[in-house]
Amino acid sequence: MFLVFTCTSVHAQKTIRVNAVKTNDYGVVYTLPKSSFEITLLVKKTTYQRGDFYPYAQPYLGIEKPITENRTLFSLEDLSVVNKGIADKEQSFLVEFKAKSFEPFVFLREDGVILSVNSEPEQPADSGMKIPEGETRDANPRRFFSQETLMAGSTAKQAELVARQILELRRSRTDILTGEAESMPPDGMAYKVVMDQIDLQEKALTGLFTGTVQTEYLTVSYRVIPDENNIDRSVIARFSEKLGPVDADNLAGEPLYLSLINKTPKVEMNLSERDLKRLERKLSSGLVYNIPGKAKLTLEYKNKPVREMEVDVVQYGSKEVLAKRMFGNMNQPVKVLFYPELGAIRQIIQ
Repeated sequence: MFLVFTCTSVHAQKTIRVNAVKTNDYGVVYTLPKSSFEITLLVKKTTYQRGDFYPYAQPYLGIEKPITENRTLFSLEDLSVVNKGIADKEQSFLVEFKAKSFEPFVFLREDGVILSVNSEPEQPADSGMKIPEGETRDANPRRFFSQETLMAGSTAKQAELVARQILELRRSRTDILTGEAESMPPDGMAYKVVMDQIDLQEKALTGLFTGTVQTEYLTVSYRVIPDENNIDRSVIARFSEKLGPVDADNLAGEPLYLSLINKTPKVEMNLSERDLKRLERKLSSGLVYNIPGKAKLTLEYKNKPVREMEVDVVQYGSKEVLAKRMFGNMNQPVKVLFYPELGAIRQIIQ
């Protein structure tokens, strides 16, 4: 079994320093994370808006294929997969220090996940997806209408007058570029202002014939929390060119499949009752950490792999312990840095 849900917001968690002092019996409770995978879709939304004068685009301006109907289309531009370790409340432990050891402390995330021992935790790298800038709609073209155009009695007459205005703008641009305008801009700054204004008006007015296209980008994220079993082509979401991202049970969209296959050999352990008690004592006295397993993660869309990668999965791995005696040196305290998303040891500094 595994869980999928949509992420509506993501925020960095605060860190908390907990000192091992007499009041807490020189012990700190911490939690190990379990793996979850945040799958983020980068979606491009394109809105096509027909212009008021589209029937006159060809006869007045020679435009062959204007936009003739309003519609909105969505396209899947990219996707990312990030391992986001979440606190596993069933894997909480107590690490104890000697009473006279050198000011021991532990850094935790606000959800209790361990980050480091006797050291400042490293700052996580930014793993967020970069969102491109979209293209907004042109300026309102009617603000550039002449008095004659505003008073015209029919759409056909308005289209004719606006077409003339567009041709006049193009002629003015050409005259300035060739230096033949009756009133040339006096300097470079004025030249830029005049040309920008001509471009703005021409683009806005031409849109009445060609139609306009507006693009924007958005991201939608889904989180998958595996258990110890493989995942074989499970639908985590669907995507529709007309609706964009939709829920996994909405058949209006094409499915996005996720597979997660454990690549870590399973070791069968037949422990006696005595060995089990010994293991329990070991886990209860030292610093417990994760050794994640390896897995192959595949995402498929339209029956083609769109992402294949090797990932670390805590649920496919095992646990080990750093002995309590490692933290008893008063002069040179051992420092331990963790991978916060995995609960695995990144570095031990002695």
